[in-house]
Amino acid sequence: MNIEVVLVNSFTVNGKGGNPAGVVLNADKLTDMQKLKIAQAVGYSETAFVSSDDEADFEVSFFTTTDEVDFCGHATLATFSTLYQKGILTAGTYTQRTKVGILSVTIEPSGKVIMAQQLPQTLACFSYQEISAVIGIESSILQSTRLPIEVISTGLPDVIIPVPHGYLDFIEPNDELIAAFCKKCNVVGFHVFELCSAGSLLTASCRNFAPLFGISEESATGSSSGALACYLTEHLALGSEYIFEQGRAMGCTSIITASIESDNATVTSVKVGGFASIIETVMIPLM
Repeated sequence: MNIEVVLVNSFTVNGKGGNPAGVVLNADKLTDMQKLKIAQAVGYSETAFVSSDDEADFEVSFFTTTDEVDFCGHATLATFSTLYQKGILTAGTYTQRTKVGILSVTIEPSGKVIMAQQLPQTLACFSYQEISAVIGIESSILQSTRLPIEVISTGLPDVIIPVPHGYLDFIEPNDELIAAFCKKCNVVGFHVFELCSAGSLLTASCRNFAPLFGISEESATGSSSGALACYLTEHLALGSEYIFEQGRAMGCTSIITASIESDNATVTSVKVGGFASIIETVMIPLM
């Protein structure tokens, strides 16, 4: 039996860049082991599997090449953009059941997909010295940002790490050290960012490292962008609308938008959006 997989670039800029994901429609009869084997054959950081659901419009599960993850932003974008581009869905608001709960997804007439994420949870805080030993930047340099290093989850727990402007592109990640740290601390990965200048259209440039899940570096991460937007809302007065650039160091620039709604300093809504482009459709043999 062959399984049809749509290959999609998420968070593209005018059809270029982005982060690739696989999308499998009509996945109701697939077992978790079959999904994992398909994800491994696709070889992308995540592949989404779309099934029917009694309450939500769809159930969507996400698999890396090593395991299932509870949520994936760029694969969600890939999924609903595929459904829209194939004419299965029209512009409107829908719901998806994920391992983190039922979340809304809006497709705008332009094709932009905006996905709701969980409300943020701040789960831990690390010292500059702890992170310095793993990421290879002196603790005094990290401390110069005067911003904390925190674990924030809007679906997946990420370590949000600020670095001064000019340091981001020169990080040389050590996969073994980062994976060991993430496993020990029960987090998914490192989301490192530098703020852009006041005159820039961009809020921040980012890099994401998740080697514990087989992802040395990722060119666009939707869940981490939601977490970063919540972090910036709490610690800096930058408004409620954010534009993040990611993947520059990989030569694959992506653009991710995020919006936060708050009530008396409490975040009440987290949304992340972007565009996606279908690359091609492939057939994966299922043994």
